[in-house]
Amino acid sequence: MNKKKRDYYEILGVAKTASADEIKKAYRKLAMQFHPDRNPDNKEAEDKFKEAAEAYEVLSDVEKRKRYDQYGHAGMHGGSDFHQNQDVNDIFENFGDVFENLFGGGGAGFNKRRSTRGEPAPQRGHDLSQKINITLKEALLGCKKELKIYHFTPCEECKGLGCQAGTKAKSCNECHGAGQVHYRQGFFAYSQACTGCHGQGFSIPNPCKECRGQSRIQKHDKLNINIPAGIYDAAELRLSAKGDSGIFGGPAGDLYIVVSIQADTSYTRRELDLVTSIHLTYPQLVLGCQLEVKTLDDTVEILKIPKGCPVGKEIKIPGKGFANLHGKGRGNLIFITQCDIPTSLAEDVKQALLTYAEKLGNASSGSAGGITGFFKKFLG
Repeated sequence: MNKKKRDYYEILGVAKTASADEIKKAYRKLAMQFHPDRNPDNKEAEDKFKEAAEAYEVLSDVEKRKRYDQYGHAGMHGGSDFHQNQDVNDIFENFGDVFENLFGGGGAGFNKRRSTRGEPAPQRGHDLSQKINITLKEALLGCKKELKIYHFTPCEECKGLGCQAGTKAKSCNECHGAGQVHYRQGFFAYSQACTGCHGQGFSIPNPCKECRGQSRIQKHDKLNINIPAGIYDAAELRLSAKGDSGIFGGPAGDLYIVVSIQADTSYTRRELDLVTSIHLTYPQLVLGCQLEVKTLDDTVEILKIPKGCPVGKEIKIPGKGFANLHGKGRGNLIFITQCDIPTSLAEDVKQALLTYAEKLGNASSGSAGGITGFFKKFLG
């Protein structure tokens, strides 16, 4: 006859209204009390350890807890004795975050256990970051760049296994695949990395000659990078699985490209707008004009300067700025008007300006003397 299953809240010693933090705290306390490393060869303690893990698995999951509150054990696992069948190593694997934080980190010497059981565990490769320099023109138009990187790649000789052909890794004889050895002094237990396998839990009797058992090697590679039009300074581009390859068949990390845009001598960026100055003569500003201007993308645009245009006016050409990376449309190409002041003038030009100043003064209520005097002083 099957033993009646205990209530999960009763097992953890919490109320049905307990918060997620209270449930986790209660489970950690029981896990510490009945931890197999603290209670070696104690079947009763192991059963309580598994029972607490079952209760925590259900009550720490919002949907499972809701179903349990409504249907009880009948709604969970078909009513089977979960904690009697669950492997202790699986518990360590499933709730690793709880055990890593016991006693403030690392499990205070308790074995976190390996799920690999003495075999190399696939591990994800590291992410890499590399900087790439482009011009403002390349940011405007988009471009392709060749990037040289130095990273880990799978060993072709052993196909990422780390062993010579026809051989394989084996469980460490000293720690039996745990990666750690355990010691006890009275009530206190502690563990340290196995010296026989350097904490890996396995050894490779016949390591690959190319990678020396590491399953990967470092090499130089060339990558073609597409830089999208409209990219901004300090933007990051992620190239999936282009970082370091994983260890023993694990997935590769990602490569992050940090874009640095070099300053341009004539153009600047203002959000999506491309901004530059246009230098005009005084008559062009006063009378207005129409000019052909070559832009940053090497196209020619017709720029219309209105009559009486002031210095500092922004004249826009729509849709000739930067592309919007997060939507449709483009910014504007903006010309800011500036007035070219000549540093030297021919004599006839000076006289023409002085005549203009006198006429301007007569049109301004007899103030010609002041204006003409200013021009004379300015023109030398």
